Amino acid sequence: MNNRQTTMFDSTEPMGPLASRMRPRDLDEFVGQSHLLGEGKVLRQMIDRDMVSSMIFWGPPGVGKTTLARIIAGRTKAEFVNFSAVTSGIKEIKDVMNQADRMSVLGDKTILFVDEIHRFNKAQQDAFLPFVEKGSIVLIGATTENPSFEVNSALLSRCRVFVLNALEQKDLFNLQKQTLDNPRAFENKKIIISDEMLNIIASFANGDARTALSVLEMVVLNGDVDEKGITVTMEMLEQCISKKSLIYDKNGEEHYNIISALHKSMRNSDVDASIYWLARMLEAGETPLYVARRIVRFASEDIGMADSRALQIAVAAYQAAHFIGMPECSVHLAHAVTYMALAPKSNALDVAYANAAMDAKNMLAEPVPMHIRNAPTKLMKDLGYGKNYVYAHDKEDKLSSMQCLPDNLLDRKYYVPTTQGQEARVKERMEQIEEWKKAHSDEW
Repeated sequence: MNNRQTTMFDSTEPMGPLASRMRPRDLDEFVGQSHLLGEGKVLRQMIDRDMVSSMIFWGPPGVGKTTLARIIAGRTKAEFVNFSAVTSGIKEIKDVMNQADRMSVLGDKTILFVDEIHRFNKAQQDAFLPFVEKGSIVLIGATTENPSFEVNSALLSRCRVFVLNALEQKDLFNLQKQTLDNPRAFENKKIIISDEMLNIIASFANGDARTALSVLEMVVLNGDVDEKGITVTMEMLEQCISKKSLIYDKNGEEHYNIISALHKSMRNSDVDASIYWLARMLEAGETPLYVARRIVRFASEDIGMADSRALQIAVAAYQAAHFIGMPECSVHLAHAVTYMALAPKSNALDVAYANAAMDAKNMLAEPVPMHIRNAPTKLMKDLGYGKNYVYAHDKEDKLSSMQCLPDNLLDRKYYVPTTQGQEARVKERMEQIEEWKKAHSDEW
């Protein structure tokens, strides 16, 4: 068997990573995003007609944001300037903007590509604004974060947002096929790899073309070399993808998407989905106490009085997570989300507080009724504080018809219990109390 490296790279010219060598040069080589680049689609028409305006590409890593910007620059014969949020300050931005200004006077177009535009601060983003407004530059920003939250509203309003989707498994399979047929990939070496393996790589890449090509390159570099070519074995493939790195940004949008998925799965009483989304977060490195806090909130927001034990289970799971941490606490959190999913549901407490909070904000000056004010001093007693207060424990039924709400809110009903689970008994108890107070209304 020949030495793999010397057989693979017998050229003295250095080669870059496969993903760089195979970067599409035009739209015909570009894989995926047919909803934007298919025949008749808006972005495709803008590019074909050379009518590109400032835009933002929003999508996960490895879907072609940078590549698409370069293709646009090439198709429109524009000067392509790549900006970095890390190394570019206000001075550098203004220098480039002024140069673009001068070029625009001569009729030359400048496309300014800003990768990870969400990492630029407000002042840096504001520096682009006047040049975008007068058309000196076409700004193409790329971001993995929701631009609604990360891009200044003034700049965002002047850019069209295009959402790039994670590539489908069939897209990544076809990308690898194209790569293996392209002489730029492996210098015309014959690569023997099954479609099954290509599909495994496509699945592993989880929508990321860069990951798919990196894995493909790794397995080819470590393939068995003989006179027939380079053969990739299943054993080598399994070694190269032994651990899948879950795409999950603990501070980004996917963080909120997945916690939302967990919350809604529990609310929908879907045990399996609840456990799956829990595992997605924990296995990707989410802090278990963050998940536990969300479960505690859920216990009262979506279950409440329908099963008050849910709150006890949630708090106990939080304490267990605090005591022993990951990975052991995963089973305690699974216990908690399963209980939450199976418990009867009621959002009556959440609705009650929201309505009470609205009144509290809109009627901040509502005075506390005099009879339920405390009177620790003689002056306060003389002013009527606590006068006619009824101590419920002195009554046979431990009830009184004493008014406790301000006059303007006397008829308000904030908490309206459902008939779910234990809340049916709460509803019955509240109705009994209300009937009793009506019957004894003349006693206070």
